[in-house]
Amino acid sequence: MPIYSASATLQLGPMCPSQASGFPSVTALSTEADADSLSYISTASTALSSVPTPTPPESVCVLTRAAKARSTGGKDASPASLAPCMANMEAFREVGGGETEAATIAWPYRRATCEKSQQVKHGVLTETNGIMVARKRFIFLLAVAVLLAILSLSLQFSLKEDRQNVKSRKRIIPVPRTEPPVIDPVYEAYAYCNIPNNTERGMEGHSPPDYKLLSVQVMIRHGDRYPLYAIPKTKRPAIDCTLVPSRKPSHPRLAGFLSHMSKGSKGRLDSVLRGLPRFPSHPVCEMGELTQTGVVQHLHNGQLLRDTYIKKHKLLPDSWTSKHLYVESTGKSRTLQSGLAMLYSLLPEFDWQKIYIRHQWSSIFCSSSCDCPMRNHYLEEEQRRQYSLRVKNSLLERTYVDMAKIVGVPTRQLRASNPIDSLLCHFCHNISFPCTQNGCISLEHFNVIKSHQLGDEKERHETKVYYRYSLLASHPILNQTVTRMQRIVEGRSEEVFALFSAHDVTVAPLLAALGLFEARFPRFAARIVFELWQAPKDKKSLFVRVLYNGEDVTFQTSFCQKHSRHSSQPLCPFQNFMNFVKKDMFGIFNSTNYYDACHRRAF
Repeated sequence: MPIYSASATLQLGPMCPSQASGFPSVTALSTEADADSLSYISTASTALSSVPTPTPPESVCVLTRAAKARSTGGKDASPASLAPCMANMEAFREVGGGETEAATIAWPYRRATCEKSQQVKHGVLTETNGIMVARKRFIFLLAVAVLLAILSLSLQFSLKEDRQNVKSRKRIIPVPRTEPPVIDPVYEAYAYCNIPNNTERGMEGHSPPDYKLLSVQVMIRHGDRYPLYAIPKTKRPAIDCTLVPSRKPSHPRLAGFLSHMSKGSKGRLDSVLRGLPRFPSHPVCEMGELTQTGVVQHLHNGQLLRDTYIKKHKLLPDSWTSKHLYVESTGKSRTLQSGLAMLYSLLPEFDWQKIYIRHQWSSIFCSSSCDCPMRNHYLEEEQRRQYSLRVKNSLLERTYVDMAKIVGVPTRQLRASNPIDSLLCHFCHNISFPCTQNGCISLEHFNVIKSHQLGDEKERHETKVYYRYSLLASHPILNQTVTRMQRIVEGRSEEVFALFSAHDVTVAPLLAALGLFEARFPRFAARIVFELWQAPKDKKSLFVRVLYNGEDVTFQTSFCQKHSRHSSQPLCPFQNFMNFVKKDMFGIFNSTNYYDACHRRAF
């Protein structure tokens, strides 16, 4: 059996001694030699190359013996295992082989060693290159991972800020880009002033396609006014209450309003209202008088509602008459003038002959349903709560003491003058706070009083005493609202637009009664709007929307919180509103109607 075959060769690199010396290439190992035997032979061949080459049989057998020893764990091969090798060698000698042939026979094993070395060296280089590539790939992936981690943290931080912004937007009429993260008395005072803004827009008149607007009822608070109280021994703020279209703030329709109001003798008003001026006209404002800012505020409100209700929804027919309007005002000039300013800017044509304004003697618009002992009882409890909270506020008391020293009056007299009312007028009109020879009332004094006012509003909603008062105080006007809607649906009335010009003490209880506890205290020229809608396919499907200062707050009300706006009915069913006013709002009193709630003391 030949040890190698010259026909089956393995091409090696130029460093192999076979190509340098002209020896034939080594064959592929025979089937008897496996990969381990090759490594063993390579090791033995390396050791053999350092000593003189023995005779062929011995060289071959020595290699064979070394390989066998390695394969058996280091033990020398037994003579029996070398018998085939020795037999082959003897056969070689018999055919006349010599030292050259012996070297030739030994050479394949040495060449195998060379080839194996080259393969090992090539494998090391390949492995080194692979490690470098893997290292570069690892560094690249690590850089990508770091970049993704940074982006992820940035997105998480951004989402966290968005959640905080959304949470802060639970307040009604927030300004997302300017609203402070915590309650700021200066910011809240600025919101209360309601400086006229021509860019303001409202959500009034928005509905799903093809829904029909049946009626609109609006309650407003009067516009900006002069203080009702004066701080003792101080100079009153110098504000001109005449209307001058060229003086800011102004409105494009201010001059026309002034001209029409000068003809107010043609108007139809209840007797109490006839003696009131139709517009403010004093060079130095009287106490509680509407200012030019207040007139402009309601000219702006009327323009917003006109664009939606008159121009878009055609709420009033072209041939509208007094029967399409219902207007009511308290007996104060500021409420009458505010209502007139809104109507002048709202109506397609202001005609005194088509307008009739009724007088409402009650500031809560209770009309003929004002007899309610329990309402008065809860109001007294609320006043006691306010007094208790004020007494506990030591910082507020020290502020009043300090202010009293500045103006030179007893603390009790200063407190009774309700200084926040006058200070708000200074603030809204950008007039310096009062000064005397003892010093000046500062913004710090203002902040303390305003902060207490905000804290009082918060506790007011937590104790629920004011909520009970509000339910009983607001039921009469809410009941009128529902009844007017029902008459419109039944075709028994054509009063498609109703306006109630009122005060903060009217609007604030109405907000509380509706469950709008997050609403800000009514600012100057605040407005609450009730809209009645009809579905396009089913005329019996009626819906209601409630808006406060242009914001849709329907789904924040007590009667529609649980209604899903994503249901088949995207608006709040009118039935919900009617059930709330007729019955549900009396549940807290363990009663089912207004009379029982007013006359039954709840324990």
